[in-house]
Amino acid sequence: MTVNIENEYNGSLKKLSEDNFEGFLTPEEYTKIAHKVINAALDHEECPYDIDVSLLLTDDASIEEINTEYRDMAKSTDVLSFPLVDYESPACFDGFDDMEDLFNPDTGELMLGDIIISIDHCIAQAAEYGHGVVREFAFLIAHSMLHLMGYDHMTEPEAAEMERRQEEILGSLGINR
Repeated sequence: MTVNIENEYNGSLKKLSEDNFEGFLTPEEYTKIAHKVINAALDHEECPYDIDVSLLLTDDASIEEINTEYRDMAKSTDVLSFPLVDYESPACFDGFDDMEDLFNPDTGELMLGDIIISIDHCIAQAAEYGHGVVREFAFLIAHSMLHLMGYDHMTEPEAAEMERRQEEILGSLGINR
């Protein structure tokens, strides 16, 4: 598995305890969390391939620029997902072996896509929802991984299914609200 992590965030990556900030989330910590959640999501969805994912950590201003350019929505958001794979149905990996363009020619890994997370939003949402930044960061990665594997939340049933899967992935790691 290859996870290409790029940190463009200029602020402090802070951990939020139950009621106050208690230090900083180091690059090593967020890398470790990202790998754990990505692996748990792949295991949960029974992905049969080694994968390649890119993760960009940025701020509200930068994610707003990306959101405006690619989605024509001039506002910041918590996370953006850019899947590189089209699925017959969510997490249906059948027939991919015949599609060479889905695989990195150097590593042979399935290229799932890109995840972009606003750390500003992550910190604010952790405080708003009353849980730690680690939990919020893990949630955003789980949510985005499900998008990269073909899930969406445009309808009530789809949203409920994604929420269930997100909680199962995080629960398997002991990351709860």
